[in-house]
Amino acid sequence: MSELSWLTARPIAHRGLHDLNKTCWENTLSAFERAAARGYAIECDVHLSADGDVVVFHDNSLDRLTGTNGYIWQRTAGELAALRIGGTADHVPTLGELLRLVDGRVPLVIELKGIPGHDDGLVAKVGEALRHYNGKVAIMSFDHWLIRDFTRHAPGIPGGLTAWGDVDHELEAHFSMLAHGISFVSYSVTHLPNRFVSFVREKLAMPVITWTVRDEEAVRTTFSRADQMTFEGFEPDAASVA
Repeated sequence: MSELSWLTARPIAHRGLHDLNKTCWENTLSAFERAAARGYAIECDVHLSADGDVVVFHDNSLDRLTGTNGYIWQRTAGELAALRIGGTADHVPTLGELLRLVDGRVPLVIELKGIPGHDDGLVAKVGEALRHYNGKVAIMSFDHWLIRDFTRHAPGIPGGLTAWGDVDHELEAHFSMLAHGISFVSYSVTHLPNRFVSFVREKLAMPVITWTVRDEEAVRTTFSRADQMTFEGFEPDAASVA
């Protein structure tokens, strides 16, 4: 397993250091710059555009973040760049723009968002973009069909399972992914503790980060049951949690 102490060294800003989409919106270059300037690691989400570029965006549909009808996979990267996020000056960025902005200043944790029928080549495109990136970076996904391609299309890049759940059939599905070379786990803080997370930490010495931490109880759970938090709505270094 790769040396991943950097993954848990600093709190991870969920979709960048946004302000809950008041003036600085999630997954924008503004939110990523704020996180990097304060020394927080950055979590973000990526999809494929209609023309096969990797774009940084969470939702499948465009309406919540851009006020526009349609789906992320129906627009080219150029068309997405023309859309404003939340009525701000920020646009939908490409992964390349994010990499150039951060430029190794802080670690990146990139979640690949699968859309069946519209994500062919996503892992390969992300792997290609990261091949010559000099900063600390990891990839992860909820989607098992994408994770199965990590070692083939993104070799040498630490890959993780994003997961939630605490009932047997959910946990057994997570255990099955240990056969696919994952190096870390990102787990819902609301479903800790559980036997899967305990096993990977205690038996495999695999780092576990949590999502999404928004209050003091979740902070306490993270540092008693996992190794680092993915947070939003507060700044760990600057203020107490609500």
